[in-house]
Amino acid sequence: RDPEFVLAINTRDPKLRFNRVWTVCKKKRRCENEDRQNKDKDDEIAPGLKQPNAVDNHGGCGNVQPAVRQTALQLKAAFEVVQEEGPKRKETAPITPEMAHGILRRISEEDLRNMGLNSDYARPEWMILTVLPVPPPP
Repeated sequence: RDPEFVLAINTRDPKLRFNRVWTVCKKKRRCENEDRQNKDKDDEIAPGLKQPNAVDNHGGCGNVQPAVRQTALQLKAAFEVVQEEGPKRKETAPITPEMAHGILRRISEEDLRNMGLNSDYARPEWMILTVLPVPPPP
């Protein structure tokens, strides 16, 4: 793990932990995945057994993360697309409420704890209204 991130998640105050995790993570532009070469070497030494000093990785996808911008009441994801010939070009795509809800729903309990959120009272997907209660007519 990143030493800055480890220092941030070891903060006891949840509000301060959230701010420190945000400061560390806002610089990340790629979903880092585990080091495949080291994993293969460990399997050759003792197949099926976990090494005592092995680091658990989150198994990231390796994709580049978009820059998310708010325009009026919409969220837009800005990607840098590499073209075969010529410079990179920016491409934007809207982020729908359904997409945002799906992303927030996949945040694990451990990640919520690391961010300083209490999963009993503040799940991120609860911030998006999915049901609008309407009282019965009089």
